[in-house]
Amino acid sequence: MFMTIAIGLAAALAALLLYAASKPGACQFARSIRIAAPPERIFPLIDDLRAMNAWNPFVKVDPNIKLAYSGPARGVGAVNTFEGNGKVGSGQAEIVESIAPTKLVMALQMDRPMKCRNRVEFTLAPQPNGADVATDVTWTMSGPQPFIGKLMSIFISMDKMVGGAFEAGLADLKSRAEA
Repeated sequence: MFMTIAIGLAAALAALLLYAASKPGACQFARSIRIAAPPERIFPLIDDLRAMNAWNPFVKVDPNIKLAYSGPARGVGAVNTFEGNGKVGSGQAEIVESIAPTKLVMALQMDRPMKCRNRVEFTLAPQPNGADVATDVTWTMSGPQPFIGKLMSIFISMDKMVGGAFEAGLADLKSRAEA
């Protein structure tokens, strides 16, 4: 009887691990919002990492987060290193492409809680909005998904977790840009 239970548990564990291994090797999360402001008003709130960290939901999780900046104040080469609690982790974000006022790309390197290298991209697309201009802002993060990420995604919706943070950040960005 014990042997049957042990074999059953081992088979279930093997099936779980095989299922996790079959998941995609890359992940992507994206959220968008329409902001009643031209891209020229929004872009500086993203292209300047200090300004970005005023609305960045990942920074807000830890009131004691340690932030350090290097390189230029904005644009390509601007770097933000961070060291926070277990929810924030530690790592670095560097602007690697800045095309004002429509696109910004960052290389995100996380050292903990899990090591990863992701691409973070903001696109700003002006949209007609009557006499004014509105802008659709899309925040995307993509990168490789290691086995541990695949395994976690069986139990936790990473899209809901990361996407929810993106939605909160974009809502804060919207309120700042429209003020």
